[in-house]
Amino acid sequence: MGRIKYILSEFKIWFCNFIIAYIPSHAIRLAYYRYIMGFKIGKGSSILLGCRFNTSGLFIIKENSTINQFCHLDNRGGIEIGSNVSISPKVSLITADHDLNSKDFIGRSAAIIIEDYVFVGYGAIVLKNCDLKIGSVLGAASLLAHSTESYGIYMGVPAKLIKYRTKDFDYTCNYKRLFN
Repeated sequence: MGRIKYILSEFKIWFCNFIIAYIPSHAIRLAYYRYIMGFKIGKGSSILLGCRFNTSGLFIIKENSTINQFCHLDNRGGIEIGSNVSISPKVSLITADHDLNSKDFIGRSAAIIIEDYVFVGYGAIVLKNCDLKIGSVLGAASLLAHSTESYGIYMGVPAKLIKYRTKDFDYTCNYKRLFN
């Protein structure tokens, strides 16, 4: 029985990443993510075409947030995304790695938490155990290996604080494209 359960679990993830992720209907994708994958998705939030996940469960996105096309969401360690967050295309959120000094090459995982009003630029990479604090920004093609400060703007490889953002926000990130 254990082998059959494993095969069905793997099929569910494969079906999610290679069939569901490319269906040009936001309603169908969100229904699969909520009811089959067990993701918690807030009102007004969207996950656009081509996004890939590593496991079922362990994923929360609150209200009015958008994950753009072709993002890799490695949710094995857990990903929590706040409200009014904008994640650009081809972003990778990586919650797991291996202990390179372990003789068994043991796997490790830790959550990524993204608070409200965060913006993550195109192609950025966020590693496990990072918290992106309220209003922070991670620039395009940056690599974040540590938590941010609230309202901080980070850029580079590795990402470094370059300045601070205004604290006066009044916007939502709840946009959907018709076939995306």
